[in-house]
Amino acid sequence: MKKFLHCCVVPLALLAGLACARAAAADDEVENWQLKGQATAVLQHKPGFSASYSGSNSLLTNREYSRTGTATLYAGYRPWAGGELYFNPEMALGVPFSDLKGLGGFTNGEIARTSGADPTFYRARLFLRQTWGRGGGREKVESDQNQLAGSVDARRFVLTIGNLSALDIFDDNKFSHDPRMAFLNWSLMTHGAWDYPADARGYTWGAALEYITPDWSLRGGRFMMPKESNGLSLNPRLGSSYGDALELERGYKLGEQRGRVRLLAFRNQAVMGNFADATAQGAAAATTPNLNNVRSAQAKRGAGINVEQALRDDIGLFMRASGNDGHTETFAFTEIDRSLSGGVVVKGAAWQHAGDEIGIAVALNGLSPSHRDYLAHGGNGFFLGDGRLNYRHEEIVETYYSLKVHRAAWLSFDYQHIANPGYNADRGHAHFFGLRMHAEI
Repeated sequence: MKKFLHCCVVPLALLAGLACARAAAADDEVENWQLKGQATAVLQHKPGFSASYSGSNSLLTNREYSRTGTATLYAGYRPWAGGELYFNPEMALGVPFSDLKGLGGFTNGEIARTSGADPTFYRARLFLRQTWGRGGGREKVESDQNQLAGSVDARRFVLTIGNLSALDIFDDNKFSHDPRMAFLNWSLMTHGAWDYPADARGYTWGAALEYITPDWSLRGGRFMMPKESNGLSLNPRLGSSYGDALELERGYKLGEQRGRVRLLAFRNQAVMGNFADATAQGAAAATTPNLNNVRSAQAKRGAGINVEQALRDDIGLFMRASGNDGHTETFAFTEIDRSLSGGVVVKGAAWQHAGDEIGIAVALNGLSPSHRDYLAHGGNGFFLGDGRLNYRHEEIVETYYSLKVHRAAWLSFDYQHIANPGYNADRGHAHFFGLRMHAEI
């Protein structure tokens, strides 16, 4: 509990400082500036489990605790009609399970790959959004984080350029996208097999152009990749190292209830290690294969489908399926080459607690044949490496209950069960119990 309180104190102290500096335009039709904030703290516990063997990159079998804390300031300003400028300074601290090793679907989307036990302050976002209206009537825009209140044309072009997260624009899903409010597992917050371009904190630089209509949208973007696998430094040479994404979104109605489907295609270009090349080189030299020895300019391609469907005003379903070619190492996200996930979210209005929410979801993650072969021969990826491998799909079940304890504060209880952690049937089932506190202003 002391560790959980430590993660809470710093984010909440920063958030409290915003209370007297909120934008005064909350009730105005057009919001020309805003100051908002969030603070999130997560404490997770993993009991011990059994395993036939462990490697240097295995999930540890002993009992462990993990903790994270984040605080973000969302500052927005409208410099001219159609233009919006946003700046997000952020603080993060965190101690992961097993030094962030041994899983494809990690248990906390708030954990950064450069986390430390002490608070780190950095710029998360600094970007410009420019909107050009194309008619079709007007739509109201509500005030939200990185969203100024006002109105826009129903048909419009939107250009976003600067320092941001690719997940701000692509693969949205109202039922499973934000680990600060909904499901925590990496496999559920976005496409597991999308090695989405980002630094070790989850942010990048780039640009995306969208054409949005009431019924469908098309968006494409190019973003910087890290200089090395899951590194903090980004490669600014967008002609030779980049992550491209193209997404088509379509709205529809099933009876009286609305749904949306999104089709994503992606391609990453970077200096990456090829699994088959590393395994062949290791066999020829009678040594353990090593991706560091075979890096060259490579491309990774993949696709995903994302569906959200309301069943009632207080019940929604979601589903994602994604895959990549599986030839090259994980470079910006996690070691998942195939992923299928889905779940249901129920609002608390059904039991007279409108601010509460309960969710349950499952994910099935897999690896490509060449990725499996590399690990089975003792190779290490960025996250995985048990020394050998008795391959099975990594199976994840997550459920949470979010209790609204204040006008803009929630306390969530989370449980995750992971079978075959790290895709290894020789390593027993792992259980994770979580407590999350989230507040906004």
